[in-house]
Amino acid sequence: MPMRCKFCEKPAFIKLHYPKMYLCPEHFKEYFERKVKRTIERYKMLKPDERVLVVVSGGKDSAVTAYILKKLGYNIECLHINLGIGEYSEKSESYAKKQCEALGVPLHIVRVRELLGKGIGEVRTRRPTCSYCGLTKRYIFNKFAYDNGFDAVATGHNLDDEASFIFSNMMHWNTQYLAKQGPVTPSQFNGKLVKKVKPLYEVTEREVVAYALANGIDYMMEECPHAVGATTIEYKEILNGMEEKRPGTKINFVKGFLRKKHLFEAELQEAELRECRVCGMPSSGDVCSFCRFWRLEKPIDFRLNR
Repeated sequence: MPMRCKFCEKPAFIKLHYPKMYLCPEHFKEYFERKVKRTIERYKMLKPDERVLVVVSGGKDSAVTAYILKKLGYNIECLHINLGIGEYSEKSESYAKKQCEALGVPLHIVRVRELLGKGIGEVRTRRPTCSYCGLTKRYIFNKFAYDNGFDAVATGHNLDDEASFIFSNMMHWNTQYLAKQGPVTPSQFNGKLVKKVKPLYEVTEREVVAYALANGIDYMMEECPHAVGATTIEYKEILNGMEEKRPGTKINFVKGFLRKKHLFEAELQEAELRECRVCGMPSSGDVCSFCRFWRLEKPIDFRLNR
């Protein structure tokens, strides 16, 4: 006998494990949107009049973030960073364009190879590829948001991402990272570090996939070729196994961390920030990590209305 929606008796579209219930497509969409709206309100992520820059990769998480923020009435524009990783990046950009066209929102594109001379994975360095890729993306979306007067940057990090990040950093006792982790990173340094928010903070990856499917959101499924063998994938598998045995493990783990986060904050050594002498953005040293890594001699200007 087919399972029925808890609220309307229509055939079930999804079985939620926590809370345990079956839902049809329409009631699942309502459930998901209410959950995201509540997350935004609980953590005071966004105000109705703020300009929000959504970083879109072409994948499911950022596509759903843009879709739901637009549906909730926020003033959004999107930014895609083409990482210059061959066919993978070209495909990612194509998906990002389709997603933003479907939403009717502006899409800005920054291409790393055009901007910096080399794509991700093409730099000769001892630094792991994922490490300098993360540094590059974070700098670009923050500087782009600052240069163009956005009030916040929204990323597509979901509950699985957050749980695995916390788990990974606890395994290595990276207290500095744990102290800074959370659903909202406030604006700092006279607005040069733009506020960062994670609207999908309390929804699982499985729920994000189901929401994309229920709304016909087309997204890229391939993983970045440089992510193969990443330890975060292993940690996600461990947490998935625990979630299967005890539904609610991930959300309880993350909420428990937030309650005890102050214990890590006590160890946080606040580095005194100053202006990078190359680009003027916040830096703990004379030159910021981004300018130092890419050996820049002058600042990058992302202003759209120059």
